Amino acid sequence: MVNLVETSIIIIQKFQSESGAYVASPNFPTYNYCWFRDGAFTAYAMDLYGQTESSRRFHLWASKVILDRKEMILIAIEKARKGLPITIQKQLHTRYTLEGEDGTKDEWPNFQLDGLGTWLWSLQQHKANSNLEIPEDCLEAAKLVADYLSVLWHQPCYDCWEEFPDDIHTHTLAAIYGGLNALSIMDGKDRSGTLKEIQKFVNEQLVYDGFFVKKTHSFTVDASLLGLVVPYGLVAIDDQRFDATLERIENSLRKGGGLHRYPTDTYYGGGEWILLTAWLGWVYASRDDMEKAGELLSWIEKQADTNGNLPEQIPATLNDPNYYQPWLRQWGEIAKPLLWSHAQYLILKKQFQN
Repeated sequence: MVNLVETSIIIIQKFQSESGAYVASPNFPTYNYCWFRDGAFTAYAMDLYGQTESSRRFHLWASKVILDRKEMILIAIEKARKGLPITIQKQLHTRYTLEGEDGTKDEWPNFQLDGLGTWLWSLQQHKANSNLEIPEDCLEAAKLVADYLSVLWHQPCYDCWEEFPDDIHTHTLAAIYGGLNALSIMDGKDRSGTLKEIQKFVNEQLVYDGFFVKKTHSFTVDASLLGLVVPYGLVAIDDQRFDATLERIENSLRKGGGLHRYPTDTYYGGGEWILLTAWLGWVYASRDDMEKAGELLSWIEKQADTNGNLPEQIPATLNDPNYYQPWLRQWGEIAKPLLWSHAQYLILKKQFQN
């Protein structure tokens, strides 16, 4: 029987490029890039298992991507402060080639802010878990990103699923909050003003009928709302509004063993996502409900193939089966292995070893 922890670490190591970037999925051409979001969680998972060299290489790659665009970022910050629009060419992207290039040959929604916030959080976790000092280049890049996020957080952008660009997304604000707070721990700078503004916006604009919603102009939930508590800490784990949100996530998005993204998701028919199932388990473990966390962990482990590969999603209890075959014809089989799935599995598994 495959040891899924060891296999997950090996898979992540195998598909980390020489540059330090983690490819999202090596066998799925559309995902042959490194996302800040996926990479940040993968680096965190590696830190949890003592793979600090791997994590550091990713953070150095991310820092280089940022510093290579320093002048562009400073221009964007200045424009945002003056209330001027920022063109696509002056925006930080959410994904890059493994060599750190823009990868602009494809049409792709790139203005996403949650991955940048997640990277700041992951960098602080790298310092805490490795007991190593953060290189100056990383800190300089992190401060640039923080300044960028501090002036753009209230701008509509694509969500973490690369959809709905005309709205402000709760998970995105949570990730920015968690990232800015994490950097303040590292550099000692007071960013409480921005953090309070983000909290105020979420409390006033993104709560409906006692639960958190997916985005502005919405009355529904999304599995990414789990990030409000873990790991970003925008709301307390015993917040009654989060309790209500968690109940709605369970009732709306968990039809079988795994968790769906959101009720109307039709990507590959809208199946059960490994990484979200692990994220739900992470939340339950953080609430000391190890029985529920264990059930989710067991389900995930059963989804690995004979070589220990975890996919992006399982085509089970599909939201709309009519969309499954069209996606197969357009993009091929579901991405497998997905490094983010392996990373979230490792994060959940670690909760049982603490």
